[in-house]
Amino acid sequence: MAGFDEAGVFFSDNFGSEDRADEQTASRNQTKKRFKDFIRQFHEGNFSYKYRDQLKRHYNIGHYWLEIDIGDLTSFDEELAQKLIKTPADNIPLFEDAAKEVADEVTHPRPIGEEDVQDIQVTLQWDANPSTIRGLKSEEVSKLVKIPGIVIAASAIRAKATKISIQCRSCRTFQNNIPVKPGLEGYALPRKCQTEQAGMPRCPVDPFFIVPDKCKCVDFQVLKLQEAPEAVPNGEMPRHMQLYCDRYLTEKVVPGNRVTIIGIYSIKKMNAGTSKRGARDKVNVGIRSPYLRVIGIMVDSDRAGSSNNVRVTPEEEEEFRRLSSSPNIYETIAKSIAPSIYGSVDVKKAIACLLFGGSRKRLPDGLTRRGDINVLMLGDPGTAKSQLLKFVERCSPIAVYTSGKGSSAAGLTASVSRDPATRNFVMEGGAMVLADGGCVCIDEFDKMREDDRVAIHEAMEQQTISIAKAGITTTLNSRCSVLAAANSVFGRWDDTKGAENIDFMPTILSRFDTIFIIKDEHNEARDMTLAKHVMGIHMNAHQMAEEEREGEIDLSTLKKYISYVRSRCGPRLSEAAAGKLKNRYVLMRNGAGEHEKETGKRTAIPITVRQLEAIIRMSESLAKMRMAPFALESDVEEALRLFQVSTLDAAMSGSLAGAEGFTTEEDQEMISRIEKQMKRRFVIGSQVSEHAIVQDFLKQKYPERSIYKVLHFMIRRGEIQHRMQRKMLYRVK
Repeated sequence: MAGFDEAGVFFSDNFGSEDRADEQTASRNQTKKRFKDFIRQFHEGNFSYKYRDQLKRHYNIGHYWLEIDIGDLTSFDEELAQKLIKTPADNIPLFEDAAKEVADEVTHPRPIGEEDVQDIQVTLQWDANPSTIRGLKSEEVSKLVKIPGIVIAASAIRAKATKISIQCRSCRTFQNNIPVKPGLEGYALPRKCQTEQAGMPRCPVDPFFIVPDKCKCVDFQVLKLQEAPEAVPNGEMPRHMQLYCDRYLTEKVVPGNRVTIIGIYSIKKMNAGTSKRGARDKVNVGIRSPYLRVIGIMVDSDRAGSSNNVRVTPEEEEEFRRLSSSPNIYETIAKSIAPSIYGSVDVKKAIACLLFGGSRKRLPDGLTRRGDINVLMLGDPGTAKSQLLKFVERCSPIAVYTSGKGSSAAGLTASVSRDPATRNFVMEGGAMVLADGGCVCIDEFDKMREDDRVAIHEAMEQQTISIAKAGITTTLNSRCSVLAAANSVFGRWDDTKGAENIDFMPTILSRFDTIFIIKDEHNEARDMTLAKHVMGIHMNAHQMAEEEREGEIDLSTLKKYISYVRSRCGPRLSEAAAGKLKNRYVLMRNGAGEHEKETGKRTAIPITVRQLEAIIRMSESLAKMRMAPFALESDVEEALRLFQVSTLDAAMSGSLAGAEGFTTEEDQEMISRIEKQMKRRFVIGSQVSEHAIVQDFLKQKYPERSIYKVLHFMIRRGEIQHRMQRKMLYRVK
């Protein structure tokens, strides 16, 4: 009697389990028949049989998949659509079987040698409102869900068995076509062999092994989906979700793509952890980790237009048309950018151009010219640069904010890391990949390491990020604008130093379309107005939040308007505007060349063809604000004016004329000569009496006023420390 139940215990149900099985089979057959009727009979108003024709067309060109819109299925049979949404794991296989049978009908007769019908994969489209990764709870398990996000990592293509064949090591018996559940669930091999042969001993425990040659496999890929940055609450980490794609859904997306995923919310076993002693951790045995079995992928290729799922109603569209036709729309938008910040009018206008952007162009030879505008704000602390960056982050449809010191080259571009579960290399996109179609705001740009700044050269001009690491060679899209804020080398802008204030390579500076030097100038009338403005903000903060200021667009409307215009408008230069711009560019180049000859050194900011393209992009963005098809001469005039007050003025900043009361070249040369001598004579760390220095230079016939001016500049720049009590100088730099 020992071991009588080794082969399993068999029992019969007296309450009609066979009847229930028959009912279930009949129900499945009925459901499959309805799916077949839908594919065969569904037609649109002009009696074009949408899915039947699509199935035949795809099958004939070797694409064995069928894309179904759940809205069409609902209009055909609402009960069937609800059944598909609530129990997709049971009904998707029935749908695919129905599609295979219809494919057999519509493609008959087939060529000789292709008598067998190929399996058809059914993918879904769904117009329902998407939920979020944070909103997925246990009630949604095994149901159809729709989630937007950004793909941040993708594994290599691997094979998964759908049907396996196993063989017993002892008696060599085969068991063929054992189905394996789809998704990331595996298959547990039987512990015992059921075959009994006369005169042969029983097979041992765990005798089976898989025969790879007789398995049927499909391709699959694992993706990592992250919440969109704008959907993450402040102070929280973005959530992730693992995606399982198979067959024709593999290799449809790359890291950085914004997607909307339709899939079955599933669970899988977690890998049991091991403690320090090597024993299995039994605590987490009953816990399952969630993942998504993908049934449909919608890639948001329309960039800012659809990336934020902004739905524009007809009333809003009419309001936008009316707004674009108003005569002073450019001034209105500039006023609406950070209205609580006083002044900086030209900077705000340049930021308005950045938010709308120019027109991206694909040339006949396959090359592209970027339409995104890059802006650099360089200058003194306390001039609201970071506040402008924060406002742009809130205002742009897609935006990522980062600080220079806390950003590495990999964090900005892309990184290659090893997946701990599979030990394979996977690629994860950085900030500029995640902001594809929007704007990256980089604060403290000057605090970044030089190597990290070099990493974004390609991303700023070619708008791609090329990766060649660990055997992974690929290119990611980074079609985004860059808004950067930086301080000068000496902390504050020093007029006596000119071009030495700018500590950036010409390679990175030429990639910025406009470069603003923002100085904190001492002006009593301006300081009084600014103080009143700041006091008004602090005293009436709640009142200002409630009341919309006259002549401004509120933030939500502006954000929607930017998204709407960017998705629907791509203006070009008119012939008259192009002719005007050509002549002005030649004059600009000549002016920069003459400035170099006068000063005897190259300008810090080069004027190249990139700057010509920058003016074209700004002209197009000004036309885009009006939703006009062509940029006119007036747009070119304004773009040239913005360029003049920003980049050109910054490029000519090497001149010391007018600095601290010195107007003549003789005075400037005197300052330079005294400073060089002073630095040469005193080593770092030495201490010298101020009186001794002044007397020494007076003996060399230098003017006393110039000597004190040089000491004042050096103290302000932090090159020397001055203690008035002892009249001593401490050299520190």
